Amino acid sequence: MNCYECHTQDRATPAVAVCSRCHVGLCPTHLRIEARTVTEPRGMGRVTQDPEARRALCEVCARAEG
Repeated sequence: MNCYECHTQDRATPAVAVCSRCHVGLCPTHLRIEARTVTEPRGMGRVTQDPEARRALCEVCARAEG
């Protein structure tokens, strides 16, 4: 699979990840990795997990989520 963003610029670059929102292939240049806190219900409250989870996003989805 090739990077979608590179494809729109008439380049063929192998993808190393897939956006977790829109599922396009991404090369290292167009890949954004974000940390996400994972919580789960426990008793009467919630517990946060450590370490944070990582999430792969394209530039468009990263901007849309702000």
